[in-house]
Amino acid sequence: MNQSVVTEFILLGINNQPELQLYLFTVFLMFYLFCFLGNLSIVFVVIFDHHLHNPMYFFLGNLSFLDFFYSSTTVPKMLAGLVVEEKRISFQGCITQLHMFHFLGSTEAMFLTTMSYDRYVAICNPLRYHVLMAKTICIQLSAVCWTTGFIYSLTHTILTSRLPFCLMNKLTHFYCDIKPLLKLACTDTHLNERLVSIVTGSVALFTFMLIIMSYTFISRHLLNIQSTHSRHKAISTCTSHMTVVLLYYGTGFCTYLRPATKDSLEQDRITGVLFTVITPALNPLIYTLRNKDVKKALTKMLFGNMGPRLRMGGRFV
Repeated sequence: MNQSVVTEFILLGINNQPELQLYLFTVFLMFYLFCFLGNLSIVFVVIFDHHLHNPMYFFLGNLSFLDFFYSSTTVPKMLAGLVVEEKRISFQGCITQLHMFHFLGSTEAMFLTTMSYDRYVAICNPLRYHVLMAKTICIQLSAVCWTTGFIYSLTHTILTSRLPFCLMNKLTHFYCDIKPLLKLACTDTHLNERLVSIVTGSVALFTFMLIIMSYTFISRHLLNIQSTHSRHKAISTCTSHMTVVLLYYGTGFCTYLRPATKDSLEQDRITGVLFTVITPALNPLIYTLRNKDVKKALTKMLFGNMGPRLRMGGRFV
């Protein structure tokens, strides 16, 4: 048999209790709208506010752009599944969703790593910052992030799409992902499961270790700074990034570095909500709460000339 036997999949969603589905729809819709408004607002202020035209905000704009489309890859289909009985997705649509999900997710890991390097250069080598993080270098780093993410995702997409799917077509998830699809394949998938663990684990661990290295050097440098104000300023620029890193890698490690069992697939639906719904919505909040420049730019964009008066009046800190 070949994979054409199955022409569509049925997404079982995150919950099969009708009395909870309207409540879940409302909650997740609010998170998605917050993700939509928060991330696109950051993208717009980074593009149109010339005070934010520097490497840190260039990468933050890329990250916000990623978060919006990352969430949009899965959440609209999940919301539709909560309010209508139709939960079907075509084979081609499923493979496309899988590719976009891993393309955007792995690219985000690359950008989080690049942002840690940017913070390392800014704090540990401030005099050479504009040389080491020149515009052309930032564009090249960005291109590497996008290209690496695409190649990583394409590898999984090709391997998964070539699997034979016979009669079973019910996916224990609210979006198409590798592990649930492997459970439906009517062939031995141990090699695919190993590749998922090895390739995904290698990429995740390598990028995470680079981030840890960057912050190790930053921590050592901060211990030698005498000025309390300078130390506090450096820490504040890193706290929000580290918070996002821990949210992203924590859920990612829990999902993809475990073997695919029935219990793990059930748990993956919960962690899937965290990194497709919750985390992309929280990221704009995390970055804006700790960043005066972004808050100032957002206030100016939303309130125009009223922004300075709001800050003077104490209503914007």
